[in-house]
Amino acid sequence: MLNIKLNYILVIILFMSSVAILYQIQLARLQEKLIKLEHLQAKYETAPNRKEASELLNENNVVVLYNRVPKTASTSFVGVAYDLCKKNNFHVLHVNITANSHTLSLTNQLKFALNVSNWDSMKPALFHGHFAYLDFSKFGISNPLYINLIRKPLDRFISYYYFIRYGDNYRPYLIRRKHGNTMSFDECVTKQLPDCDPNNMWLQIPFFCGHSINCWKPGNKWALNEAKRNLINNYFLVGVTEELDDFISVLEQSLPRLFKGASDHYSNSNKSHLRQTVQKDTPSEETVKKIKGSMIWQMENELYEFALEHFHFIKKFGFKNKFQNIMYEKIRPKG
Repeated sequence: MLNIKLNYILVIILFMSSVAILYQIQLARLQEKLIKLEHLQAKYETAPNRKEASELLNENNVVVLYNRVPKTASTSFVGVAYDLCKKNNFHVLHVNITANSHTLSLTNQLKFALNVSNWDSMKPALFHGHFAYLDFSKFGISNPLYINLIRKPLDRFISYYYFIRYGDNYRPYLIRRKHGNTMSFDECVTKQLPDCDPNNMWLQIPFFCGHSINCWKPGNKWALNEAKRNLINNYFLVGVTEELDDFISVLEQSLPRLFKGASDHYSNSNKSHLRQTVQKDTPSEETVKKIKGSMIWQMENELYEFALEHFHFIKKFGFKNKFQNIMYEKIRPKG
């Protein structure tokens, strides 16, 4: 009988301890939110007017999603963001998907969209990772501000070919999966080996196309058109690797909440060459001719040229005319 009472008392003690721990956790979360609210309120009260205060609150909720294409200088750009995040008071989060997969299952698509949208304690935030475009709106969730960089397809392809053989100066100690294979890209093309098959260039199109099966079928014309449509309609900004400094400048002008000071930091630091492949041979004219004769290169290059033209349009009519005003006139009915 005594043992039963002791067990009963022990259960009660464990239960009360659990309740106390949960209470402390909830209290800590509430205190964290309260501190953030007080911080926002202080900024709100010191803002010159309600308009500026409202803009401040909106900026603190901004979420930027960078679904970075491999070998496009993405590490250099993300390095700038990591350097600025403490100074500009925002979070940078790397999205690491199991087995380096570029796509997510339907269940994980929904989970990811909910996490990015509802993780308020991380906002404002820049999420980045090597994954294909995901349309949050199909889950009834507002899309974040997508950004990306795109590179000349043959340059990106050759860079990756040598990268998996020789690695880079960013993590020189890491042994890549083709380590020890010293075959040149020219020789690979001459022998028509799988590593230099033009089908392997099919990557930037599916990254902008998304999670449809057709996006990942090399040479699919629908995928190219979908990639173009997403680039224009669903991306806040897409730059090109060859003009990375301008890409950073446009982001600083358009999203100063996150990227204030980014241009100066980039130009005055070593971030412009943060990750370089250790060894990379220039291909012969014959090799270039063979690759450019493939339909895959032609389609990937079409997307690149499309992105380049659009980026130049943004720089010409948006970035350089940064002192534009928007006025609303002739409002009827009066009063």
